[in-house]
Amino acid sequence: MSDGSSKAAAHLSRTQEYQRATSDYARLRKAEQEKTVRLRALRLAKEAADRGAADEAAAAKAAAKKPASRRRRAVAERLPINKTLEHLRL
Repeated sequence: MSDGSSKAAAHLSRTQEYQRATSDYARLRKAEQEKTVRLRALRLAKEAADRGAADEAAAAKAAAKKPASRRRRAVAERLPINKTLEHLRL
């Protein structure tokens, strides 16, 4: 009779160990998923901020771009397209 009770005790011990291991695994998996969600949110926020900074930098660069030099502008104003192409007409 003691043989049957020792088998039952061993089975109970294995069952408890399995439940403990399963609950540990579930707890670790939940923590990993929460961490993944948190890190993803941080990454998306950083990418949005970087995009905003890049847009601002591009706008500042476009605003700082030098206009055409006076000489180039003066030459362009003196030579309208029609006059420059007159020698090509038949």
